[in-house]
Amino acid sequence: MSTPGQDAPSTTLVGQLLEEYFPFAPPTSPLPDPTPAEGPDPYGNPDPEWLKIDWRAHLHWIEVPMPDEPSPDGGPQPDDDQATSVNYVEMGRSTKDTRLTVLFVHGLSGSWQNWLENIPHFSNARRVIALDLPGFGHSPMPRWRISIESYARLLHRFCAALGVGDCALVGNSMGGFISAEAASAKPDRFEKLVLVSAAGVSSARLRRQPAETVARMATAAAPLLLKLQERGMRRPRVRWATFKGLFQHPELLRRELLLEQFDNGAGRPGFLPAVQGLVGYDILDQLTEVEVPTLIVWGRNDRVVPPHDSVGFGRRLHNSRTVIFDDTGHLPQLERPTRFNRVLETFLAE
Repeated sequence: MSTPGQDAPSTTLVGQLLEEYFPFAPPTSPLPDPTPAEGPDPYGNPDPEWLKIDWRAHLHWIEVPMPDEPSPDGGPQPDDDQATSVNYVEMGRSTKDTRLTVLFVHGLSGSWQNWLENIPHFSNARRVIALDLPGFGHSPMPRWRISIESYARLLHRFCAALGVGDCALVGNSMGGFISAEAASAKPDRFEKLVLVSAAGVSSARLRRQPAETVARMATAAAPLLLKLQERGMRRPRVRWATFKGLFQHPELLRRELLLEQFDNGAGRPGFLPAVQGLVGYDILDQLTEVEVPTLIVWGRNDRVVPPHDSVGFGRRLHNSRTVIFDDTGHLPQLERPTRFNRVLETFLAE
């Protein structure tokens, strides 16, 4: 029997399907060299600030106008039917010293809770916003067709609806892909761009049919898996098996943090259409035109998006620098929040 920390076959159907048919991170991908931490670098956070916050006081809804968007069946929709409901959390405020607003964007099967370890830290001196993309978290499915482009337009109009001025856009995984698209579509809209284990390099080469097949199977299996796993999530072994693909050491993270990711991210209706919109969409050529100062952060042991993709982004984004976290998986902002917050704060202050 395998033990936490060792490679072992996934104990979930979705995990087996993803590993067999949807290999974001092939084992032959070369690993980039780790970046020295230059400060404290603990794994996880034993005493998180987010657990002491009444998040209900910071949750909001907004209707975001999305005119001229095609509906899921390809037909047009009247403008007055195109408002999109978005659930988001907001903390902090804009200050007189014009500090940047930080907008956090989650990834596939994610939610605003993907940034629990980061929102309180940056809200001490900044306006911080994290949204549930339509079809994920508690934001309902939109009337328009989900794609990387439409999600990028949603970010533009979401910022306009909230009156967001100078802004740093921080995206993880698919959220990084969306953020890169948003920055390349409107280069003057964002002052800083941060890509955290971002999709967009390897995903441009993935075959659409196998990816959509596994996404459909995972979607169909999700309700059953949720029922089975909800009853077992209190057991360390089940939590480790469920999250080992995302985190390098899920057994070292607080159970409350893992449950927040599971409860608010799994089984959402946006999963399949988001996979359909992600796979094969290529923004690589347009990245060379992006001049927005960019920070690229990656976990060296990422099993979802190949760590070597950081090189692909860095080569195309000329005004960028890359930081590689050693012994870290797909969610550096949750796995090593002390270092992540320090690195991001330094970049935002430059």
